[in-house]
Amino acid sequence: MNSFEGSRPTLQPAAWISAAQREAFEVAGTTAHRLASGSGGWVERLGADVIVSFKGDGAKTELLKGLEQWTTKTGWSPTRVFTRFVPTRNADRVSPVLHEGDASLSWKTTVTEAGIRYRLDIAAGYSHGLFLDQRLNRARLQSFKPKRVLNTFAYTCSFSLVAALAGAETLSVDLSRKSLDRGRHNFELNGVDPARHRFVADDALELLPKLADQGESFDAIILDPPTFSRSGNGRRWRVVDDFEYLLMAALEVATPNCAILLSTNCTKLDPVKLRRRARLCAKARRQTADYIEIGSPTDFPPGHGASTLWMMV
Repeated sequence: MNSFEGSRPTLQPAAWISAAQREAFEVAGTTAHRLASGSGGWVERLGADVIVSFKGDGAKTELLKGLEQWTTKTGWSPTRVFTRFVPTRNADRVSPVLHEGDASLSWKTTVTEAGIRYRLDIAAGYSHGLFLDQRLNRARLQSFKPKRVLNTFAYTCSFSLVAALAGAETLSVDLSRKSLDRGRHNFELNGVDPARHRFVADDALELLPKLADQGESFDAIILDPPTFSRSGNGRRWRVVDDFEYLLMAALEVATPNCAILLSTNCTKLDPVKLRRRARLCAKARRQTADYIEIGSPTDFPPGHGASTLWMMV
């Protein structure tokens, strides 16, 4: 494959997964995963569909060309192909557009991950409803078999769902009621009664002290905040500045032997820096903790996906 063309001469060609890797995903009951990752963009499979995310016109052309070559080589072809521009600024984010396929089909689709079903909406906006780079962390949470799980910045509640399927009681917190409603639907899609779990539309930073005052505690906590955001009361959040405050508040509701997932897409916070900040928080509370770094899924090369770390209090 040729190097990317366009305004960025240093862009490198995308690396595509092999036919054997794709077949392994099928065997594992996973139909949502990366097909390719490169410096100019990436390609995701979502069930029968594909989304090509690109940072420039040259990368878009190269990724679409690579997809055509890959489908010929592997024998698997998508029903539809969507393209999505990845801007430098979050404010410039746009929804995907249909590049190829039947425009009359619904833009909502159902995918599986390890046999668990998730309803995605390609037309919902920049994010379709499932962060594929968190696959190993969802599996790890389920393997812990927690009893009570707090999922902050829950989005469509994928972590809550896998915990519920493992028998846990869950509390999902997100500012977006719409995202939480999509989470409830994911529960129903997998035969889990959402009425037996809690979904709270609130600012996690404001709710955590209230939970502590109420004497609530959890043996697994998910901390996967956005890099930047603004709450309903106008308060600005910057993960690079506010992460320790969030973790300190979470430690107030953590049981002994609690598993806390620390996760961020902020490039200034890699796992080494996450561990350093977590150690400072633990020291401030006179607690000890072990740390587990499980890395990224095989379809996410180094430099792609969130930085994550499990803090075992």
